[in-house]
Amino acid sequence: MVASTARPLLALEGFDLSWRQRLEPLLAAGRAAGASLVEVFLESTDHIGLLAEQDRITSVSPAFGRGAGVRVFRDERDGFVSTNDLSERGLMVALEQALGMLGLTVNSNGISGFDGLPDLRDYALAKGDWLVACPTLAESTDRLLEGTALLERHGQHLQARRGSYARDWQEVMVAASDGTFARDIRLHQSVGLTALAADGEHRASQGRRYGSTDRPDDLRQWDAQTAALDLCASTQAMLHAEYVEAGTYPVVLANRFGGVIFHEACGHLLETTQVERGTTPFADRIDAPIAHSAVTAIDEGLSDGAFGSLSMDDEGMAPQRTVLIENGVLKRFLSDRAGELRTGHPRTGSGRRQSHAFAAASRMRNTYIAAGPHTPEQLIESVDRGLYCKSMGGGSVGPTGQFNFAVEEGYLIENGRLGKPVKGATLIGEAKEVMPRLSMCANDLELAAGFCGSVSGSIFVTVGQPHIKVDAITVGGR
Repeated sequence: MVASTARPLLALEGFDLSWRQRLEPLLAAGRAAGASLVEVFLESTDHIGLLAEQDRITSVSPAFGRGAGVRVFRDERDGFVSTNDLSERGLMVALEQALGMLGLTVNSNGISGFDGLPDLRDYALAKGDWLVACPTLAESTDRLLEGTALLERHGQHLQARRGSYARDWQEVMVAASDGTFARDIRLHQSVGLTALAADGEHRASQGRRYGSTDRPDDLRQWDAQTAALDLCASTQAMLHAEYVEAGTYPVVLANRFGGVIFHEACGHLLETTQVERGTTPFADRIDAPIAHSAVTAIDEGLSDGAFGSLSMDDEGMAPQRTVLIENGVLKRFLSDRAGELRTGHPRTGSGRRQSHAFAAASRMRNTYIAAGPHTPEQLIESVDRGLYCKSMGGGSVGPTGQFNFAVEEGYLIENGRLGKPVKGATLIGEAKEVMPRLSMCANDLELAAGFCGSVSGSIFVTVGQPHIKVDAITVGGR
């Protein structure tokens, strides 16, 4: 009920063509002050979050936002200010503050050299009814409680059952003095289940999350039964697992969310923000091998329904398919507007931000290792003694690619076959050392939804890979 009352309000306050008359004088004023480029990012958001614990909804979290980010460039330097005041005066104050960061002031006698905005590229035209088409609060609640009830039905020794759902709707408009003028509507939905099992001194906790973009009906289509069965099977398998023995040995990583390691340990090192900071070991390695020849890695914003897909990035540029690594050789970096100015790497439609409160930065979208020629069984059969990582958990990454990631669900590999389940495993390594050891890729590429935090806030991303084999990696355990 609450959501349906709020939806028409946002629709009435949308960013239509009338904003041209407000934005053009602002862009002209910034150019006349001496800025080489002026950019305005406008945003409206409508969020709802739900949390279910056991068989009750314990939290309902609605949130609405509206604001602008104003950024000005003077050669390679930039100034950025955000504001919730979208009046003409409010935007002008933000511009003046951003200019002041670069030692510039508004000059009514200055010559702007700005010829006005072109026709609007409007990606939102076909998306205007998406918010209304999403599940109501009552529908969302029912589906979430269905998920936690299915955990109870299929699980054993469960002490806690949780479900969460989030729906994020966003309308954006980007205008810049280089002729950028575009509008879009984005929609992200995600649903997750978590189970905690206990039997005497034994404990196991497992979680799964599913997400999509631009699919209003997605929660209605969610296969809660399959999700619950998968989660309960994993929790039961790990409940009485023995601790893994520490050492260095071959590892086979499952597809889907196994790609989080490449995303975190290597993907961030291929963003121009890292080139600017001097923290990537790959800065001068374009057209040089940085991985095994079995590895081709891609970042794109085009996969239908994927969590990191978009019609345009947060600087108004259309997304594209960017081959980062081809047969082990580094080909491209992900670059935004500032990255192109400061490093020379061409923009790739990768300028992204959490909200108007952040300046855009080079960020990943749908990032994955491409499929190879092998079957998952062939990877496992190639290992005499090692570890199979079916599900990955949390971890941490250092500024130059050092990483450690917990294995949520793992199994020994013995004589080319899966053995007993093991727990307590942590994968430890460094991107520049591990990537050349990634020697086999299977033919079962799948993607998984995730969230990525970095310099421009938390954004929606996709990680992914087929089953992959790493010839040797340090495994922490007992």
